[in-house]
Amino acid sequence: MKILLPPSETKRPGGSGTPFDAESLALPSLSAERDAVVTALVTLAADPAAARRVLKLSERQLGDIDHNASLRSAPTMAAADRYTGVLYDALDAASLDAASRRWLNRHVWIHSAPFGPLAALDAIPMYRLAAGASLPGIAPLRRHWAKATSEAIAQAAPSFVLDLRSEAYVALGPVPASVTSAYVRVVTDEGRALNHFNKKAKGELVRALALERASVRSLSTLRDWASARSITMRRGEQAGVLELVTGA
Repeated sequence: MKILLPPSETKRPGGSGTPFDAESLALPSLSAERDAVVTALVTLAADPAAARRVLKLSERQLGDIDHNASLRSAPTMAAADRYTGVLYDALDAASLDAASRRWLNRHVWIHSAPFGPLAALDAIPMYRLAAGASLPGIAPLRRHWAKATSEAIAQAAPSFVLDLRSEAYVALGPVPASVTSAYVRVVTDEGRALNHFNKKAKGELVRALALERASVRSLSTLRDWASARSITMRRGEQAGVLELVTGA
């Protein structure tokens, strides 16, 4: 099983890893796409006024232009540790033991805008780029990433994909029809969709799977695993949708 997570706008600064290396990341067939986006971001950062406009930065966020300028030389950190916010605070990857972190790295892809899907422990620098941005010099991100990412997922041929991404990131790389998958919506028992608790529930779900180093190869085994732990996962009304029910 592979779990697809969205990234987070908020990130932990710093890092002690070696500089960004596109060839070292998961799904290496995406190296050219990664390099193209990184080059576009570094080039854009040389014009701070344009970078602020293109990336829609507030005064408080202007430091992110410097982060983009140093993408190729800055220290790196595991992606699961780099991202913060509701989902990643609930996952709390840094507190997992070594075996659970290895499980996370084998089974979780975090889908970023500049790097595409990353293994959970792939090393990345600080950056600023949202899924909806349009960078000078390359095609809109949806067109830049979608076909190549879907092909890379197909080549990886996971037995099953649990898709926890937001719709914006799904658009950057839909799971191909050749791969069995389920898209997760977090809802109340009455079926009402949630926002804040959506992210928290997804983080808690992935943490529970990692803590147990769960062996899940299909939707049915995932639902069996969840049922045994009083986690309600039910088929949604739409084909391919799985509802994760929370009491919030």
